[in-house]
Amino acid sequence: MDESAERTKVEWRPWGADAFAAADADKPVLLSLVASWSARCREMDRGAFSEPRNAANVNEEFVAVRADADRHPRVRERYNMGGFPSTVFLTPSGDLIAGATYLDASNFRGVLDRVRETWEEKGEDAGRVPRALRGQEPPAGAVTEEIEQLIAGQLGEQYDERFGGWGTNEKFPLARTVEFALKRERQQALRTLEAVARNLADDYDGGFYRFAHARDWSDPQREKLLETNAGLVRAFANAYLYTGRETYEGPASNAVDYLTATLWTGEAFGGSQHPGDYFERPPSERASDEEPPIDATAYAEKNARAADALLTYSAYTDDETARRYAERTLDYLAESLVADDGEVARYDDPDAPRGLLTDHAAVARAFATAAQVADPDRLGVARSVADHAIAALQDGAFRDGPAEPVGLLDKPLHPIDDNATMAHALVDLAELTGDDAYRDAARDAVGAFADAADRMGVQVADYAAAASRVVARPLTVRVGDGVGSDLHRAALRVADHEKVVVPDAEGVADGVAFVRVGGESHGPARDPEELAALVAENA
Repeated sequence: MDESAERTKVEWRPWGADAFAAADADKPVLLSLVASWSARCREMDRGAFSEPRNAANVNEEFVAVRADADRHPRVRERYNMGGFPSTVFLTPSGDLIAGATYLDASNFRGVLDRVRETWEEKGEDAGRVPRALRGQEPPAGAVTEEIEQLIAGQLGEQYDERFGGWGTNEKFPLARTVEFALKRERQQALRTLEAVARNLADDYDGGFYRFAHARDWSDPQREKLLETNAGLVRAFANAYLYTGRETYEGPASNAVDYLTATLWTGEAFGGSQHPGDYFERPPSERASDEEPPIDATAYAEKNARAADALLTYSAYTDDETARRYAERTLDYLAESLVADDGEVARYDDPDAPRGLLTDHAAVARAFATAAQVADPDRLGVARSVADHAIAALQDGAFRDGPAEPVGLLDKPLHPIDDNATMAHALVDLAELTGDDAYRDAARDAVGAFADAADRMGVQVADYAAAASRVVARPLTVRVGDGVGSDLHRAALRVADHEKVVVPDAEGVADGVAFVRVGGESHGPARDPEELAALVAENA
C-alpha cells in the first residue's frame, strides 16, 4: 500500500482478484485510482478520505480498493474518469456504477449516499460496461496514403496560430504530434517547441513540466514525468536534426541532464517527480530546500522511451553521457524486466503486471533504435519482445494485455497509441532483418483502425506516421561499416527522423553505403559527402 493511502482512515485493499472476491454480491467497490505524482490525490487523501465519518461509511458499506495508475495502466485505461484522482464506484463484477475525479469531504459524502441508494435499489443492475469495452472491433480499413493526408490536414485546422501548439484550451506538449509535424508542417512543430521551451522548461532544476492550464502556455502543471521528458528530448533532438540550431539542441541537453541527475536511481530512471510548491518558487528561494521526491519505480515502457530518446539525441550530437545512460537502461530492461521468451514485466516485482502492450511496444522500439545507433546485437531483444506480442496480443490490432478475470480486465481494449508504437517497431524490424512478416504485422495493426482516420485528431498523429511508414517503406541507409564509423554517423544524421539505419549491413562491403527508397536501392556512397548527395538525389 502506498504512503498516501496509509495516511487516510480508509481500509484500502490492493487492486486484484481478492478485493473483488471480498465484495462478492454484498457490497459495491470503491476504486481510488491515483498517481504518485498527483498533488490532488494527496489532497483528497488529507480531506475526503481522512474525514472520520466518510472513512467509516466507506469501510462499512464498500470494499475500498487503491490502484496506482502507473503501476496498473490497464486499470487506468478502463476506469479513468478524466484525471487523478479518479473516484470510481463499481459492482462486485467490476461494472461501472458512477465516477468522478477529485471530491472534497462534503461532496464525497453526498456521492457515497447516492451510490449506496442506487446499489440498494438496483444491485448488479446498477452497473454498466463503457462503450469502448463492449466488444466492438476497431474500424478496420485499407492502409493507404490517405491516412497520413487526413491527419496532416488536421494539423492546420487545429493549430493555434497565436500561441503555438494545437487546441485553444489546456496545452500539452504532444511530443509525438510535434515529430509528425516536423516532416509535414515544420514551422508549426518548431513554434510549438519554442513555446514549450519558454513556458514548460524548468531553467533552474531542469526538465519539463507536464502541461499548461492556459491557452498561452501559462500556469503550468508542475509535476515532471519521465515520459513527458523523454518525449520532449526526442522531439527537440529531431528538430535539431532538421535545423542544426542550438535553439532546439539546448532544451534537449538540459532535459538529458535532468533525467540523468534527478530521475536516475542508480540502475534505471524513476517514473516521476512530485510537484509540491517547490517549483513555484524563484530559484533564489529553492536553493536552501530539498527538491521534491521522485517515484523511483522503474517502469518498462517509460524507461524504454527514455533510452530511445537518449539514443536519438546521442546519434545527432555524439553525446557520450546520453549514450552511456541509454545503454545502462537497456541493460536493466534486458536483465530485469524481459523474460527469456520475450514477455515484459511492467516493473521489477513478482506481482507486477506482465505482457502489457504498452511495455512491449516501447521496449521493442527502443531496442530496434539501439540496434541502429549503438549495437546491432540489441536486435535480438527487439525481435524476442515483438514476437511475443505478435503471438500473445495481436488479432489485427494489438490488445492492451492478456485477459484477466478482475474487474473489466476481461474485456479487450485496443489502444491506438500503443498500436502505433508497435507498428513503428515492426517497420524498423522489417528493415533491419529483411523479414517481411514484421511489415505484415505492422500493416495489420495500422489497418485495424484505418476506417476511422477521417475522425481522428492531431493527438493520434503518431498513428498516421506509422501508417505512412507502412504505405511507403521508410528511407533506409544500409552501411557496410560498423557503429561509430564516419559513414554510420553520417547515415544517422540524414535529415529524416523516420528513416532506418542498418550498420554492418549484410551484403554491403566495408567502406560503402546504399540508400533504399521505396524498396529501390541507390549507391554506393563512399564517404559522408557522397551519402548526402545520394539522399538528396533520391529521397
